[in-house]
Amino acid sequence: MNWKTDYRSFYYEAVAEPPDLSLPVDETALLSIDVQNTYLTISDDPFERARWQPFQRRMHEIVIPATAELQKRFRQHGMNVLHARIACLLEDGKDRSLSQKKPGWNYLLLPKDREDAQIVTQLSPQEGEIVVTKTTDSALTGTNLRLVLHNMGIKNVVLTGIFTDQCISSTVRSLADESFNVILVEDCCAAGTDELHQRELEILNMIYCHVISSEELLNLMGI
Repeated sequence: MNWKTDYRSFYYEAVAEPPDLSLPVDETALLSIDVQNTYLTISDDPFERARWQPFQRRMHEIVIPATAELQKRFRQHGMNVLHARIACLLEDGKDRSLSQKKPGWNYLLLPKDREDAQIVTQLSPQEGEIVVTKTTDSALTGTNLRLVLHNMGIKNVVLTGIFTDQCISSTVRSLADESFNVILVEDCCAAGTDELHQRELEILNMIYCHVISSEELLNLMGI
């Protein structure tokens, strides 16, 4: 993979390669979004279980291990590791955004203290790490994360999590609109299907973020 040339949409086919990224340790934070127990639970329905099997395999074999390694490296170098999760503050979910109340797959009722709303064990926040709870797709729109990042002097946000075409996409766009430099780690994200994942990476890349692999990122940062 070459982050400077891959994942280009129609709009950027003829654009020159971007310059090297500058990601100073004190200005860069890692943010993991929505890797929660509810999404890693295997369905009792054989049809749904088979339909989601590729997603489950990608999460367990690629996304979670790669994200855990990034978190470890960031912590070893004294860098900020942050977490966002989707959950409601009220048991009846009245505080959720409209998109989470609509019928269908995206309907979510995840009270914040319930086990299925918790971040998976492999990526659990360590003591003292910031965790924001959101009732919207974007981790910025429904929380004070924007203010927190600015107060911490963070200019570059390295983003991981699920789902690439939903909460990741919304957060990438919100961060970009707030003039943060966003780095989206392609092997630390997943969508319901690989096709949706790949398509959204092309849509986001170069205008809202830089899409990069975890190996490229670690090499680039020297951590």
